[in-house]
This record gives sequence, structure tokens and C-alpha cells, in this order.
Amino acid sequence: MTPALLLPGALAALLALIVPLVIHIARRSEQVPTDFAALRWLRQKPRPRSRLRFDEWPLLLLRLLVLALVALWLAQPVLFGAGDRRPVAALVPGVDPARAPIGDVRSVWLAPGFPSIDQPSPSGPFPVASLIRQLDAEMPADVPLTIITPQVIEGADADRLRLSRKPEWRISPGAMPAPRTQPAPIAPLAIRYDAQHRGGIRYLRAAALAWQPAGRDAAIDTGAIDAPLPDQRHVLIWLGGGTVPDGLSRWIKQGGTALVASDMLVPADTPRAPLWRDALGAPLVEAMPLGQGRLLRFTRPLTPAMMPALLDADFPTRLRAVLTPAPPPPARVAAADYAPLTGGRAYDQPPQDMRPWLAILIAALLIAERWLATRRSRGISP
Repeated sequence: MTPALLLPGALAALLALIVPLVIHIARRSEQVPTDFAALRWLRQKPRPRSRLRFDEWPLLLLRLLVLALVALWLAQPVLFGAGDRRPVAALVPGVDPARAPIGDVRSVWLAPGFPSIDQPSPSGPFPVASLIRQLDAEMPADVPLTIITPQVIEGADADRLRLSRKPEWRISPGAMPAPRTQPAPIAPLAIRYDAQHRGGIRYLRAAALAWQPAGRDAAIDTGAIDAPLPDQRHVLIWLGGGTVPDGLSRWIKQGGTALVASDMLVPADTPRAPLWRDALGAPLVEAMPLGQGRLLRFTRPLTPAMMPALLDADFPTRLRAVLTPAPPPPARVAAADYAPLTGGRAYDQPPQDMRPWLAILIAALLIAERWLATRRSRGISP
């Protein structure tokens, strides 16, 4: 362990030690001579020369020590190499805790915060690969690491694990908690329409009602084409033809998502990606980027004759998937094929901050100084 100062220039505050010295010299105990009649006629002897003397030196030492520790606290003392150097065993949730090594080993769950193995197994899913890299980066370079994982890992990423050390990779029976796949919450829906496209609103309302729990109505901000646009938290469906209005274009570029009618004219050179296809593979909805937002476009009019998918039972589900894309599921990989490689970067370990301990010591010395000063003021000897 190596002590160090992060801000050594703050030691200039040690110059403040002169203050209590000056105060103690200026406030020495005053001695007032009293003349007695019997001593008046005695010959006066030469007075000895006064010498520098510190009264109440225990109190002075306490005050000097407090000021010195405050200056040291300002210099931000730290201690390098003071971390826990016990071997670490990380268990992926789903592994039996009884398989943790026995002895002087710090056993943790491979979960955010790395809770102790004594706590219940965390429920996932977690980004296992990212957690392994984080654990490797937070450990001293020469501390052994053991990773105990089930046969299948949920939460792997595309990059092969590469750590700064060679861990012991143990594959144990068990299974990680199955990821809970829930549909992403749908943003509030707003519809702007003109008279020509009014008939398509009924299908959109029915889909929005199907997204809600039973017994709850669908709250939709519905208005004419010239009505004010909602904020970017809404998903906007624009049922109008012609070119994209300037206000709508700015709204999308600022981060909004808008689904427009099939007769809305969009730039021909804009790259498009099909998001929804019918049973024959023909696209029903196309997506194109616009600024920070997304511009979606129906490829057919919203009539059953032109777009039979409006009458399909899965129309609400497919429309919701278009408006609110679900997050990608976590990657699964066989643990035997995901053993970490070496050659990763080793990070310097953060030093241990010593200021909290100094603060406690300063507080204790201040309490002792007040106690001693109170006794002195009452004339009580230490």
C-alpha cells in the first residue's frame, strides 16, 4: 500500500499553524503585581529578563494538530493498493450457490452491484458479458478470478470476451432465468386527418383500443390537419395527402415519429426500409430517417379493398410493432464457446480515499479541544 496526495499544493495551508502560536503568546496569563506595605521599603532587585513561554501547551498542541490535519485533508490523501486482494468467484444467476468455492474467497453474483452470494439469486436478465468486463476492470491485476456459469448464457454480445487475466471458467448445471419479453409501452397516439382520409380512422381507433387493458378506453388526440401538433412524446398518424408540410417536417426532425398516408409525397432519393409486409411479401409500411426522428409511410390506402390486412386479427399487434419497435432479445450462446480470452486492457485501480477517516479524527480532536478549553476556563487542571 502506497500513500499519496492528490493535491499536494493544499499543504500550503500549514502556514495557518502560526495563528494559534500568536494567539497563545498574546494571551498569556496576565500577572498583576500587588504591593504590600511591609515590602515597600525593601530594596528592589533587578528583574529577570522575560523569556518566551507557552502557557496551556496541551491545548496549543491540540489546536496545532487539528490545523495540520485540516491541511492534510485539503491535500486529498489516498492509499494505493488498499483494495480487497482475496480471490473472486463470480456466479452467473441460475447456478446453485453451493457450487461457490470454499475458503478465503469473495463470492459474488454476476449482477449489477455484484451482491454477495449470501443474498438471494438476482432475477435477470442481465448483460453478462458487460458485467464480466466490469468485474475484470475493477479487480487488481494479480487477483485470481473464477467465473461459474450455466451451460447456456443469456446476455452475450457480439464481441468475444477478452480480459486482462486468465480466469477459471467453470460450466455448471443450471439455467439462467428466462428473459421476460414484454411489449414495449406504446406512446400516446395522435391523429391528424382531412375529409378525404376520414374513413381510415375507425381502423386506427380499433387498433388503439386493442392495446389497452380490458375496460379502459383508448385516449387518442384526434384533430383536423390544421390542428396544432402534439409534443414529441406522441406517435403521430398523419392522414393527409400532398407534400410533407414544413411544420410536420420540423416536428419529425426534432425527434418525433410520424406515420403518414400512402398518398403523402416523400423525396424519391430517401432510403427506405420495409417494416411490415403482407402475406405475399409486399411492403405495407416503409420507414425512412428524417433528422432525429422517423418518418413511416403506408404504401396503400386505409381501405379493406386496398389493404386487406386492416381486417386481420393481428392488425393491432403488427401496427403496434411498427410504431414502437421492441428491444432486441438478449443473445444466447453456449458457455463452452464463450470462454474468455486474455490480452484485454488492465485498468489502474482507484485509490482508497483517506479523507473520511481524517474527518472522523478531526471531529474527535475538536471535541477534545472543547472539553479541555472548558476545563481551563473553569480553572480545573488537566
